[in-house]
Amino acid sequence: QVQLVESGGGLVQAGGSLRLSCAASGRTFSSYSMGWFRQAPGKEREFVAALSRRGISTYYADSVKDRFTISRDNAKNTVYLQMNSLKPEDAAIYYCAANQKTFYSSSPLQYDYWGQGTQVTVSL
Repeated sequence: QVQLVESGGGLVQAGGSLRLSCAASGRTFSSYSMGWFRQAPGKEREFVAALSRRGISTYYADSVKDRFTISRDNAKNTVYLQMNSLKPEDAAIYYCAANQKTFYSSSPLQYDYWGQGTQVTVSL
């Protein structure tokens, strides 16, 4: 089992940047592919980015491609989401998730463990 704790959210102006972190407990972090999802008020949870176990393969939602970067440091049991050129529509609660079943996935159904989320607010 793995526990995930996100951090790094906050208030930022449009065009600004934030770096989210997700710290994982346990000694098997490198056996999980990881993903970031987000959920805005009144909307369904949506895929943002995913990363394979060794961090070689990445996958992004079209809405964040070329602005967000997912990465991981398996020695630190941490996955990151660097968010640049933020837009008001990026505002949401951001969740990291761990997936033991597949190489990487955009489907939340494939993820076994979730963090509690961190709020990102983007002002005009």
